[in-house]
Amino acid sequence: MIQRIVKLAIDPNQPTGDVFRKIFSESKALIAQQPGCHGVHLLESKNHFFTLSYWDSEADLNDYRASPLFQSVWPKTKALFYDKPEAWTCQTVDNYKA
Repeated sequence: MIQRIVKLAIDPNQPTGDVFRKIFSESKALIAQQPGCHGVHLLESKNHFFTLSYWDSEADLNDYRASPLFQSVWPKTKALFYDKPEAWTCQTVDNYKA
């Protein structure tokens, strides 16, 4: 399983933050239903949003990124950026639960 972390240069405190929250709210269930996806989370910091998603494989993530859903959501999201996004695809190497 992999995790995809995307740092989105969208200020949560600006009107663009409200627009992005709406985009995420409308698309999160559709993203989570993509083959190989095990969930997607939205996180906020002072000046950024982050998405964290869980995938069976990088191939599943890439299939989503080539999908009509991504092609419709990404341009609307990208228009809200004040800077370039950053993204990381990570493997779980330790998973401890208390």
